[in-house]
Amino acid sequence: MSKQTHVPSLLNLFRQFGYDGVTLSKISQATGLGKASLYHHFPGGKDEMVETVLITLEQGLEKMIAETLQTDGDVFTRLQKMSDRINEIYDGGQKPCLLASLMLGSAKDAFQERVHALLDTWINAIASVLIETGIDPTLARQRGEDAIIAIQGALILSQGLGNPSPFQRVIQQLPHALCQPQE
Repeated sequence: MSKQTHVPSLLNLFRQFGYDGVTLSKISQATGLGKASLYHHFPGGKDEMVETVLITLEQGLEKMIAETLQTDGDVFTRLQKMSDRINEIYDGGQKPCLLASLMLGSAKDAFQERVHALLDTWINAIASVLIETGIDPTLARQRGEDAIIAIQGALILSQGLGNPSPFQRVIQQLPHALCQPQE
């Protein structure tokens, strides 16, 4: 069994408990691996586990978001498809964001560069689609940032309220907000 087999379990653990809240006991229980097996697959411990999850997220982001935005079709339809993918990734607002979880506690410094790169990729993918419509590159970048702010804020609010409807509303409105004409 490869270490990739355990990425979904690790992703869910780090999403739910953050870096500091994930213990070897929780990892062992979620993966079914004993301590020796965990270190066989991940000799670098929790840091290597998070790195493996982040690499998988980078690949998923490229496939699920960037490629979706680079397909044929009008900009609104591509942004709608991206929103649908985001809705899937976060299970309609039921699952917290791993990136937000990693920016809390002791993991912040260790993974800041990786999280920055992931967010930058996502923002740039949105901005590049908006630039196609004639939106100024600076405004397109700002709208990409605003999209991430809206998504992340809605996730936090939905988690805090125990109600996914704020997230679902933001996801539904996102393509319209992004496609507003430049003033």
